[in-house]
Amino acid sequence: MRFGRTLELAVYAPWREQYIDYAKLKKLLREDESAANSPDRQTAEQWTEDDEGDFVAELVNVQLEKVHAFHKETYDQLRDRTAKCEQKLDAVAVSPANGAGGKENEAPAEGSGNGNGNGKKPVPSEEEKSKIMKDVLSELDKITKETSELEKYSRINYSGFLKAAKKHDRKRGHAYRVRPLLQVRLAALPFNKEDYSPLLYRLSAMYNFIRQHLDGAETRGMSISEPNNGKEEYTSHRFWVHPENLLEVKTIILRRLPVLVYNPQTTKIAEANQPNPSITSIYFDNPGFSLYTQKVDHGEATSLRLRWYGQLNARPEIYVEKKTVRDDDTASEDRLAMKEKYVQQFISTEYKMDKQIQKLSDRAGASSPEVKNFKTAVDDIQELIKSNNLQPVLRANYTRTAFQIPGDDRVRVSLDTDLAFIREDAIDTDRPIRDPDSWHRTDIDSNGLEYPFSSIRKGEISKFPFALLEIKIRSADRKRSAWVKDLMSSHLVKEAPRFSKFVHGVALLFEDYVNTFPFWLSEMETDIRQDPQAAFEEEQAKARKERDDEFAVGSLLTTKPSKSSLRSGSKAVLSPVGSPNVSSSFQPKSLDARKSNLAPVAESQPADTAGEPDDDETGTRGAATSKLTTLFPSFSTSKYARSRRTALPPGVSKPETWIKDSGPVKVEAKVWLANQRTFIKWQHVSVLLGTLGLGLYNAAGVDNNVARGLAVVYTLVAVFAGMWGYFVYMWRVSLIKGRSGKDFDAVAGPVIVCLGLGVALVLNFVFKYRAAIEERQDNQVALNAVSWNQTAAMPHFGDL
Repeated sequence: MRFGRTLELAVYAPWREQYIDYAKLKKLLREDESAANSPDRQTAEQWTEDDEGDFVAELVNVQLEKVHAFHKETYDQLRDRTAKCEQKLDAVAVSPANGAGGKENEAPAEGSGNGNGNGKKPVPSEEEKSKIMKDVLSELDKITKETSELEKYSRINYSGFLKAAKKHDRKRGHAYRVRPLLQVRLAALPFNKEDYSPLLYRLSAMYNFIRQHLDGAETRGMSISEPNNGKEEYTSHRFWVHPENLLEVKTIILRRLPVLVYNPQTTKIAEANQPNPSITSIYFDNPGFSLYTQKVDHGEATSLRLRWYGQLNARPEIYVEKKTVRDDDTASEDRLAMKEKYVQQFISTEYKMDKQIQKLSDRAGASSPEVKNFKTAVDDIQELIKSNNLQPVLRANYTRTAFQIPGDDRVRVSLDTDLAFIREDAIDTDRPIRDPDSWHRTDIDSNGLEYPFSSIRKGEISKFPFALLEIKIRSADRKRSAWVKDLMSSHLVKEAPRFSKFVHGVALLFEDYVNTFPFWLSEMETDIRQDPQAAFEEEQAKARKERDDEFAVGSLLTTKPSKSSLRSGSKAVLSPVGSPNVSSSFQPKSLDARKSNLAPVAESQPADTAGEPDDDETGTRGAATSKLTTLFPSFSTSKYARSRRTALPPGVSKPETWIKDSGPVKVEAKVWLANQRTFIKWQHVSVLLGTLGLGLYNAAGVDNNVARGLAVVYTLVAVFAGMWGYFVYMWRVSLIKGRSGKDFDAVAGPVIVCLGLGVALVLNFVFKYRAAIEERQDNQVALNAVSWNQTAAMPHFGDL
């Protein structure tokens, strides 16, 4: 799409006249006349100094000044409107608190500074306060909308100036180049570098204040409760956010959740002058990257990292965090906090945190569970480091913006930007990146380097092109907010379900050290932005397909509940492959018709086993038959299974394919790459054997039939290896595309190649040995003949 069309689509209607006049600049540039097929091309080529002056004056003086002046004026107006909203809320904020037991005569809050307590200004009534807050809420929505549009305005106009300068330098830049002049003017009028975070923080604080009062959930003192240390489980959703959609995503979130900042001591509401915190994590692994491999393979994986907030030279507290994710997706985490000076001793297992253990013992008791868990965590982490030979290998540095309602952790949102991965390893002992005697890179932390880390060498750093959005919803709260659903399914974000900073950083910076890669690497070079209408239609089609699948599956399913659903009291039903994938909230009409047919069977069994076959009733069966009947009840030959078979309801046809085989084939990239690597290895073996056979054939003489015969054998083995590699490659591709459950092993080829090479080597040895023996015998005969001739030629004594 041409930029002119892009600019036209991006225009915010109320500000239409304030955008860059790109068409006028093209007209001054006489782009249409300079086209190859233009009849006025010769006239257009006569680009004079006056033409150059007119274009530069329009670009730099008129258009740039117009855009900068409007941006500055609009941003100042937004700040003033925000300040007026804050003044309106002051009357509500300093009035008696609603949450203080309804005491209307209670003193106003401290620090109000407006003399409300002395009666200089009347306290508004509840109706007046409600009206004020609703009016302010409406104004905040407008300010938030215009702030998002202003950011888009600055971005599209900045692109327009660069496009115009590039077009000029390409078509008319033989004697004059306007790009350097434009860069100087943009530096003097930096409308594209405005930081909207302070304004967003102020808006977020007001949104939170109004929400608390209107919803009747005001928290005293605007403070945050301590995190729940219980075993709360959260469902985590991760997304990528394109930089162009970042501010819009922020404005959507801050309307519902206030902005929080991380602090080493507490967590509190963000103020306008507080920057987002910089977080640094250092991940551990060994030279073989075994922890990385476990995490990529989605098995039971353990990760270890050090984490701190801000700059290390500010002496922050260092957190040692070990996280283990099991095969059933449950996770356990151990976390320790210590000072920087103890980190190296802790890694080398010289420091056992005895002081912290003693303090905890004095406070909670030596035999308390807290002390035992703390000791166990220390021992487990140090044992993990020692047994796996772990060392710091990767640093991840990013800026985090957190959103959460004070005292309410049902929905937690974090947005990570400016993410950079830096090598932190000492794997190469000859040229270590990090001092092997130190646990971190002193060239970064001692100098206080920050993003974008310009002094780091190119091969040691990788910058992530997107922002990371993570939404955590407490598992106990199954009802998800509508705005969360809308955001997760919108065109502003791209889902990245299994994304890991550790895995991504290692895959990019240690490519030569690892053999497996995450599936999302192939999507890094694609444009993750989506058309809003296309994204909406895709989401609607996906929802309709899920409903249709649920209805089709529910129509074909039996009433046998899974054991887990029996324990939890849910009424999940089984899919044709035996997994519970239809929730109890979905009740297809066909189930009602089937209940009447199956009622006698269900009533004849105990309540806790209704709908489940009894081994005593059907007799003793083998293990294989038992598993088969469990997975495929319709294939059973028992009377019970036959009694459960019913005719399909009207309008439902027997499925021709399994549910697992329907839909597009989605295969992780590592599966394709593994198959391709195997194919390349086979071709490598084929080339080596072919080269050996050809060299041996050329080196053998005309009379050396043995060597020439072996050369032919090696060549045949090479041809077989190449053909076998291609056959196995295509065979496995067909299995992958067909979602086959067959075994991928193909052992015949390697066995044949090994046997062929072994036979050739044995024959080579035998022939060479026989040739050596024959040569030795020939030499012995020749030597005897020479000796006899010499003896015969000598004169005898009797002849003298």
